[in-house]
Amino acid sequence: MPKPRTTRREFLRIAAAGAAAMPARRLLAGPASETKPNLLMILVDDLGYGDLASYGATDMRTPHVDALVAGGMRFSRFYANCPVCSPTRAALLTGRYPALVGVPGVIRTHDRNNWGHLAADAVLLPKLLKQAGYDTAAIGKWHLGLNPPNTPNARGFDHFHGYLGDMMDDYYKHRRHGINYMRLDEKTIDPPGHATDLFSRWAAEYLRGRKGAARPFFLYLAYNAPHTPIQPPKDWLAKVKKRQPEMPERRARLVALIEHMDHGIGQVLAALKEANLADSTLVVFSSDNGGQTGVGANNGPLRAGKGTMYEGGLRVPTCAAWPGRIKPGSASDRVALTMDLLPTLLAAAGAKCPHKIEGRSILPTLLGKKQPADDRMLFFTRREGGRYKGRTIDAVLHGPWKLLRNMPDAPLELYNLADDPKEAHNLAAADKRPKQYDALSKALADYVARHEAVPWRRPRGT
Repeated sequence: MPKPRTTRREFLRIAAAGAAAMPARRLLAGPASETKPNLLMILVDDLGYGDLASYGATDMRTPHVDALVAGGMRFSRFYANCPVCSPTRAALLTGRYPALVGVPGVIRTHDRNNWGHLAADAVLLPKLLKQAGYDTAAIGKWHLGLNPPNTPNARGFDHFHGYLGDMMDDYYKHRRHGINYMRLDEKTIDPPGHATDLFSRWAAEYLRGRKGAARPFFLYLAYNAPHTPIQPPKDWLAKVKKRQPEMPERRARLVALIEHMDHGIGQVLAALKEANLADSTLVVFSSDNGGQTGVGANNGPLRAGKGTMYEGGLRVPTCAAWPGRIKPGSASDRVALTMDLLPTLLAAAGAKCPHKIEGRSILPTLLGKKQPADDRMLFFTRREGGRYKGRTIDAVLHGPWKLLRNMPDAPLELYNLADDPKEAHNLAAADKRPKQYDALSKALADYVARHEAVPWRRPRGT
């Protein structure tokens, strides 16, 4: 698996410093008390696998996320449930394959280009955590519905401060197709400022307000950065250009947008400390899909990027930190998906999921305990319009074997990721296909038939 390059020495230094600052008697021990941990889930938008210093980037500075990585467990084979936005968010909040809860593609403003509608019977994470005694809040990008009953408050969050829509056409104007989707709970608002700054400030304010609270919290903080438009604040872009004047303009703008987001995450983590909540909070960081190569994203050694079924579209930087429970500087090459985060957070909270889900808890791995190897066949799907004509592209992963169709009419491709992590040698095209081809192609066909039976169109009037 790929490892950080020239930043490795600095990364290890940060990890060592984090471990040294932790009282030795608490490492991998139980929490300081038996109270439920607070939960902070940070999801960013379109971050490439190689677009953090802790994941090998040599042309950017992301000290706050890197410190979070160094202070906990770094995953090298963590997958988004989909190579585009809405489905991965549905997987995160339901613990299920997104196509099975009605979200195989991107939820958008106009019906003709809308490819999902969250199922009415889907149970979301905030509802489950509220039953376990948690206060719940969502700040930032929602992207799972524009009207009740598919808004954050209607779906179980006590508090929402953010943006309902998909992308913003402008980070400062906060509009999509001329429509204002900014909300404070159910109220339309029109705040001035860059969206990243707003989301960071609102999250920090929420955390400071939790100081001394009797109940634990779950905060879902979802940035829309570094999604297009690549619109960093001018001073952040100037800083990058001054430091690296030879950097191409396209790359400089994306680096500046990511560094600006990292700064905001630093403010959020600082607020957590100010409220004396850092030691009692499990923090998880991930991205909803891989980076968009057309705007300068770096997916490290992985093939392609956002929107594709190749590794660059699906594999994402992910880490988890929990003082006293997750060992600083630890790492895992266990395969896990976004939908595994719901059962993991529930397990950390001592809560249960009463209904069937496809996600599996990785809490034992986080805590440094032995966990049986994952034997699941893992499925990915994306429904889209345009050249896809409303059809899907799909993939199945089992052990080192990955079978995919990256265009609806294209033939299946088969790769052995252990031997060929860059997906350069298509074994399906060989004269003698490996035996895994037949088993995986049948499993993928069965899964596609299953999700095709789930309604995903928005009912009229909603």
